[in-house]
Amino acid sequence: MLSDHFFEQLKAQWDLQLPFVAYKKPDTSTVKGWLQKDDALHCSRDFTESGFVFAPFDSQRESFLIPFENTALLTHNFVASDSAEYAIVVTPMNTDQREFHVNLVQKGIAAIKQDQFKKVVLSRRETVETTHADPIPIFERLLNTYPTAFVYCWYHPKVGLWLGATPETLVKIRGNRLNTMALAGTQPFKGETDVIWKDKEREEQQIVTDFIVAQLRNSMGDATSNLKMEVSSQHTVRAGNLLHLKTDIALQLAPGTKALKPILEALHPTPAVCGFPKDKAKDFIIANEGYPREFYAGFLGELNLKETKTRNTNRRNVENNAYGVSKVVSNLYVNLRCMQLKDSKVNLYVGGGITKDSDPVSEWEETVHKSQIIKRVIF
Repeated sequence: MLSDHFFEQLKAQWDLQLPFVAYKKPDTSTVKGWLQKDDALHCSRDFTESGFVFAPFDSQRESFLIPFENTALLTHNFVASDSAEYAIVVTPMNTDQREFHVNLVQKGIAAIKQDQFKKVVLSRRETVETTHADPIPIFERLLNTYPTAFVYCWYHPKVGLWLGATPETLVKIRGNRLNTMALAGTQPFKGETDVIWKDKEREEQQIVTDFIVAQLRNSMGDATSNLKMEVSSQHTVRAGNLLHLKTDIALQLAPGTKALKPILEALHPTPAVCGFPKDKAKDFIIANEGYPREFYAGFLGELNLKETKTRNTNRRNVENNAYGVSKVVSNLYVNLRCMQLKDSKVNLYVGGGITKDSDPVSEWEETVHKSQIIKRVIF
């Protein structure tokens, strides 16, 4: 649980309609809160700024920033509640939405067979009416439910309020060390992580891996020719009640590399949330999904923060402790498993990767399963 004081400060900021973000990074116990001191709307022009960035799916649209220098910072140690299990919530099925999504997937498969692209990620937005759309309790339930995810609550009065618990890292950069991942394929967690994956799911995951490796090399140009890229084998990871296929990718950047924008433009949106080739899949999504994704499948997180670590952890060695190693750090995550709160309505966003072997009805059922898991933290 979080302290009452932490929640009270978030609620006071919310009541004053001032921007804030509260978040916890994966596998940590520290929850951070950034409270902006005014309601100014800041944009990130080229990702050289320092702050918390909130970027949309469509990179042609503006990315917003809570700047580090204009913010009061909160931190608190989070301890998961013993009563963190919530019942699966089943709401009435919308037959019109089912028909639309099945037809959408059929259209996507047809486009793949016509060689328009190899993969496309198709999603839907489901609106839930509720009288319990209080963001602070929902944020706490997300923290309890997804300890291995990036969990957040982001608000700006001129943009809106979003919450989520994403399992996917877009990119982490600490000094000259870059880490990212390829994440694709989904199946329910049933007590075991040693599971069998279908060829369709492994193929989908490999498409994502190959894309990321190629894009990183292209974005760096000749700079990667003498740099070793580390690519792990496919392995299963758990995210709440779901399992995914994951590949870890690491690269040591050339000394002095500071331009984050080319890397973000190369990676975002990845095939895991868009498709491959990226531009053709993105055009298909915008033309056919029937709703604007806004910040769903965008990215968010810490941008260009300065991290200083002492060279010697021995507290008695005061002289060495005075000399720290300072590095610029960015931790950015893909905005998946998220929701948008609007008055008494909650917009949920769910989707899945489509390849030539996809089954439209199964893809619909996968989105239903994902939405049911998200709904349990709302009610």
